Amino acid sequence: MKGSGTMETRPPMHALPAAVLRAEPTVWLNPHRRPSAAVLPGLALTEADLRDAEARWHRFAPLLARLFAGLADGRIDSALAPLAPDVAARVLGGAPGTVWVKADHDLPVTGCIKARGGVYEVLAYAERLAEEAGLLTDGASYAAFATGPFRDLFARHTVAVGSTGNLGFSVGVAARALGFAVEVHMSHDAKAWKKRRLRALGARVVEHAGDYGRAVSAARSAFRDRNDAHFVDDENSLALFLGYAAAARDLARQLGQAGIAVDAEHPLFVYLPCGVGGAPGGVAFGLKLLFGDAVRPVFVEPVAAPCMLVQLAAGLERPVSVYDVGLDNRTAADGLAVAGASMLVARTVGALVEAIVTVTDDALFAWVKDLWDRAGLRLEPSAAAGFAAVGPFVAEADGRDRTRATHVVWTTGGAHLPDAEFAAALARG
Repeated sequence: MKGSGTMETRPPMHALPAAVLRAEPTVWLNPHRRPSAAVLPGLALTEADLRDAEARWHRFAPLLARLFAGLADGRIDSALAPLAPDVAARVLGGAPGTVWVKADHDLPVTGCIKARGGVYEVLAYAERLAEEAGLLTDGASYAAFATGPFRDLFARHTVAVGSTGNLGFSVGVAARALGFAVEVHMSHDAKAWKKRRLRALGARVVEHAGDYGRAVSAARSAFRDRNDAHFVDDENSLALFLGYAAAARDLARQLGQAGIAVDAEHPLFVYLPCGVGGAPGGVAFGLKLLFGDAVRPVFVEPVAAPCMLVQLAAGLERPVSVYDVGLDNRTAADGLAVAGASMLVARTVGALVEAIVTVTDDALFAWVKDLWDRAGLRLEPSAAAGFAAVGPFVAEADGRDRTRATHVVWTTGGAHLPDAEFAAALARG
């Protein structure tokens, strides 16, 4: 539903590239970017918060290994793999450089990046409930969370979330595995197969007229005053943000194992599909803590829903949406179909983002097919966004960084895409 702001409430049009207003692909080099050393000390979140998140993942590893087959070490992480030189050359548009894939499209448990935030927040909530109930004892293995007393406690509580599908699935998988009731609020036009998948878990799916933002708002209101429930707020959750941020350490370890230097002479460009902003924002924050200005986060959004670009261009004083600038938020990349960015994320990493690239749906489908044919990557359209952005960004950005740069494209979902849905995406590509 379009916004109806007056001239006083509309964002400044001069701050937006004309191509954005015309829903055409563009590269927006962030004019508000500042050195990491000037930004990070002023943020409420610190490296101590990142270490705390990493420690929580470690505590819960025995539980995750017990709950999920194939997760023997209890780690939810994905491979970092190089693209073959000929495929990398296509992605780079002929420019020099190496391209690696951070394969969260094949992430264990849920097959999407949302497991990093969604599973983490469920674990943090379960830990808090167990502490309050006196169930935790010093030195006890967290594998006990899967046993009777814990499950009896969790069964009396509900975990709720507003989602276009992947976050809801990640939250639902973790919460149902622990015995929580689950309620997922979705827009009426969210993918039917994602709703069926949630119901098969035993989650209650509540459909709303309007877009993702309306669904989240309705769910937030419904759970605001309930002390027997926890609402996973994709727009405002620090736990989600930090769950994603912990992925930075995983990538740093893999880069080191591959012998890839990340420093001023060897910059690292990381391409992150962006919806409301939690996943890319958290990853960018974690990487900036570890690598400073040697890492250059590039967010990627659909031309119809560039909510983070619109927000950062308009300023951080108040929320704005893509509807306010005449865009319709209609995209086949359902995970990125978000009209308004998270203000938490915009205010935390807005000055750390290198650029935002907008891409068309046609480009997403073309890359889905190309990457399947040439590299065997099974991606949903939103997960192909990074590949569509690399060439345009490299062509636009300062060429001094090109020859010794490493490019990492973060894929975000696809392994659990039904065969019929994937075949349709290939056909459109």
